[in-house]
Amino acid sequence: MKDPNVVTSLELPLALTQGDPAGIGPDIALAAWARRDELNVPPFLFVGDPDVLTSRANILGIPVNIATCGAEEAVSAFTTGLPVLPVPVGFDVQAGQPHVGTAISTIKAIETAVSLTMARKAAAVVTNPIAKAVLYEAGFGFPGHTEFLADLALKHTGQAARPVMMIAGPKLRVVPVTIHIPIKDVASALTEELIIDTCRIVANDLKSKFGMDAPRLAVAGLNPHAGEDGAIGTEDRDIIHPATMQLRKDGIDAFGPLPADTMFHDAARKRYDVAICMYHDQGLIPAKALGFDDSVNVTLGLPFIRTSPDHGTAFGIAGQGIANCSSLVAALKMAADIAVRQVF
Repeated sequence: MKDPNVVTSLELPLALTQGDPAGIGPDIALAAWARRDELNVPPFLFVGDPDVLTSRANILGIPVNIATCGAEEAVSAFTTGLPVLPVPVGFDVQAGQPHVGTAISTIKAIETAVSLTMARKAAAVVTNPIAKAVLYEAGFGFPGHTEFLADLALKHTGQAARPVMMIAGPKLRVVPVTIHIPIKDVASALTEELIIDTCRIVANDLKSKFGMDAPRLAVAGLNPHAGEDGAIGTEDRDIIHPATMQLRKDGIDAFGPLPADTMFHDAARKRYDVAICMYHDQGLIPAKALGFDDSVNVTLGLPFIRTSPDHGTAFGIAGQGIANCSSLVAALKMAADIAVRQVF
């Protein structure tokens, strides 16, 4: 049954990157296209190697017509074929066997998708999972996808972007203030300015991209019981609380710090639109527990729309026909929803 709440009548396609071609990116792209009518999937243009898709489709037994084309033809081609803008890898890719030789193609696909979107030839960027270790081996100079996208935004606009990661599922949205750093470094990395800046970006994008008039931000404490007024750590009292007070003065409905262990049950979640968490696992554990298959990674703070499945390359199951395309479909639908609402 089609989802009537998702708008899929896009004039422009979504630019879907191949991700690491040895991972499950090709698998879930093929599965999403094959179930496009059943799942009401918005039209996308696969930016990657058509030979990889053909090979993976043969392995998986998915009948598909690869429609090599540009962005202009993608929407009309989507009904009868899987539109592909070729970015060749240059050699035979084996499912489940990552290779440094694929890195250039992976990077080029991301650059191309961003260029199409910034040129208003695509409605949004949707990225399949990459393997950072493979890219690092090839000399990739960024910690991950998000930082690379921020650099591309700077190159296209001349203005620095401050990307913010949000994991959005049907039951919970979370934003970690600090992301991929060791737990031992979190307390020293937290500043009042960082929390305020993050929350301002979140509030702005929830208004402009998600249509919320007055988003409610629940701000988690760092320490157990939100520090017990300094008895269990001073960060909550001295950093997080002043940040929330400043945000409220600025007209943003932020409240906290709240004890993180009581923020995520059913009744608590009804009181806010997004949880602002102090470190990666504080937010992503409840987000994935409540919506592992249908949560979406959304990058806020960019001059273009970017979503992504909330999972990795899953090399261990690539080419086996068991990869779940639900998170990719959710990412495509969310990108389409934002695109029809967003006015840059």
